[in-house]
Amino acid sequence: MALPAETMTFSRPDFLAWEEAQSEKYEFWQGEVFAMTGARQSHVLVAGNCYAAIKQHLRGTPCRAYIADMAVEIEQSDAILYPDVAVSCHPEDLAAERTLRHPKVVIEVLSDSTAAYDRGKKFAAYRSLPDLAEYVLVDPDARRLEIYRRTADGDWLLALNDSNRALVLNALELELPLTVVFEDIGASG
Repeated sequence: MALPAETMTFSRPDFLAWEEAQSEKYEFWQGEVFAMTGARQSHVLVAGNCYAAIKQHLRGTPCRAYIADMAVEIEQSDAILYPDVAVSCHPEDLAAERTLRHPKVVIEVLSDSTAAYDRGKKFAAYRSLPDLAEYVLVDPDARRLEIYRRTADGDWLLALNDSNRALVLNALELELPLTVVFEDIGASG
């Protein structure tokens, strides 16, 4: 999330109707609308690497991977967000045209302008989704992952051992080496 659009306020349904007619992509947060900006090459490559590997892994399963243009609607937080990668296995999501409501995994690639938001308000909103099992933050500059998992009692824990060695998604029975996640990322990021 980067720049607030003109000062506009909407309800979630009104925002969805309005956004459908727009040529640009926007996120919605508690009545406010924010224009989405372009991303750096390293951001796009990391998101693409994760998406491609997850999509390949999910072939033949009832789950699907989605990349940046599929929104996640979070009623509990009054938000509509565009994660870099999301995975859902829920029948309602598989039939949805524009928004997911039951993602199992969400991956956000960090940038300087969004890191605090991705770790703070955005993560708080995602945590309110009952089907979300894992939330991953990827830092392409530091070549680092933060994998957060929902525990059986509903708490969220940072999986330090997994974060340091691979992109381990227990909810998908998948482990991606860091070389796959950061493939094609040059020394300068």
